Amino acid sequence: MKSTFVADDKKYLEALHNLKTLFEMSHIDNMRILRALIYPKDDLLPLVDGATKTRVNLEVLRRKMVLLLISDLDISQEEVIILEQLYSEARQHQTRHESQYEVVWLPIVDPNMPWTDNKQKQFQSLQSAMPWYTVYHPSLIDRAVIQFIKEEWQFGKKPILVVLDPHGKVVCPNALHMMWIWGSLAYPFSTAREEALWREETWRLELLVDGLDPVILNWMAEGRYICLYGGEDMDWIRKFTTATNAVAKTAGIPLGMVYVGKSNPKDRVRRNNDTIASENLSHIWQDLTSIWYFWVRLESMWYSKVQLGRNAETDHVMQEIMRMLTYDSSEGGWAVFARGSAEMASAKGAIFLTCMQEYNTVWKDQVEPKGFMPAMRDHLGQLHTPHHCNRLVLPGTAGKIPERIICSECGRVMEKFLMYRCCDE
Repeated sequence: MKSTFVADDKKYLEALHNLKTLFEMSHIDNMRILRALIYPKDDLLPLVDGATKTRVNLEVLRRKMVLLLISDLDISQEEVIILEQLYSEARQHQTRHESQYEVVWLPIVDPNMPWTDNKQKQFQSLQSAMPWYTVYHPSLIDRAVIQFIKEEWQFGKKPILVVLDPHGKVVCPNALHMMWIWGSLAYPFSTAREEALWREETWRLELLVDGLDPVILNWMAEGRYICLYGGEDMDWIRKFTTATNAVAKTAGIPLGMVYVGKSNPKDRVRRNNDTIASENLSHIWQDLTSIWYFWVRLESMWYSKVQLGRNAETDHVMQEIMRMLTYDSSEGGWAVFARGSAEMASAKGAIFLTCMQEYNTVWKDQVEPKGFMPAMRDHLGQLHTPHHCNRLVLPGTAGKIPERIICSECGRVMEKFLMYRCCDE
């Protein structure tokens, strides 16, 4: 019995070594790599075509750019829904260069744990929801491959998207952040492309909301002032929306307000949505997946900047991203005002509420000489106090985490904590 274990161990270590060697070599196409990762023999069809739900050979991926979606069976419904939307958008423009890739789901399960009926149902439910290629069954993925994915591509709990070029070479060890931020525009998902996309970006409303909500894009086209606000304090939400709408009416400015809740939105955000809609306080995103995606994109922007070696001291966009994530990590409300692409102002909820409540008595007369946004920004600056307690809570992810994080409020180095969080309201 012991000799069987030793032989199995030896075989496993050899397979792991061979995989590492294979990825260091050059290949004329991607077939050796894909066979090694997914299934090496020819005795069965290892993939399921998500469009037709029929089983197919690995040959369908030959010489194509392949995006390996690697996850366990706990990949969230939101992640699958948004990825499906991005994938479908790319498929609608098949002739476009950035649509020339295939996605394959590699489901990773613990080979030492028994495969139950519940797991089979969970797997089949996920597989049926995916429009791209999926591995026919998790048991096809060898134990050594699972270990390789964990060691070489730092796969832990969160899904990753590994990009292989048509020769099977790893172009990007995790393009999920790029995919969340830019969708297929990030093609070919290389670091050079990521750098180029960031060079074109500034801190503007379009970066924040992207194509999330056509209503906001219409408002922008109409020249409206736009206010995004969030948090879970319904009392503050009522006061803030009422005060802000009153200011807009008095100042004679067209205004659109949107509630963007909180990251990982649950029942409180859903209840707030219902209350805001029933009391007609502002526009909402009825589908919580949109709220989830808004915050995931912001987190992805932060990680993307970190992976590229940027820091908030020298990178203005990163500083603003951090400010938004700090708002979300705090208990209170917050708001961002924008007009057009360039004019933006943001503050924590208490300060913004005071600013709106003091419009008639303090800064109304400044609007005509300065303009509404500059006058409001100046008053927010006067209300700002140096005292603060900012938290930055970020989910664990593959990739490097910086040693130093600068506070977006005062520029000092933040104290480092390791925070694990499980929220189930």
